[in-house]
Amino acid sequence: MSYHYPIDETWTKEEVIQVVQFFSLVEQAYEKNVDRTVLLTVYNDFKKVVPSKSEEKKLFREFEQGSGYACFPVIRHARDSDQHKISMK
Repeated sequence: MSYHYPIDETWTKEEVIQVVQFFSLVEQAYEKNVDRTVLLTVYNDFKKVVPSKSEEKKLFREFEQGSGYACFPVIRHARDSDQHKISMK
């Protein structure tokens, strides 16, 4: 991984961990697979840190520019799927 996660310097240590966990699971969904329930739970934690839709879109865009991984399709797939594990391969 040669990129950085988009982080707001005003977030607490716990908030940074929650955001990094979410982005890490998005990566995992593209590279391997991820537990659907865990992903949706971590996304809900992410939304507690980033409740604003515009801020979420900004962070998603920054993450995609740095990593090449789009977050929204992963969330949509997890919400629409009934499978235990999801993958974006």
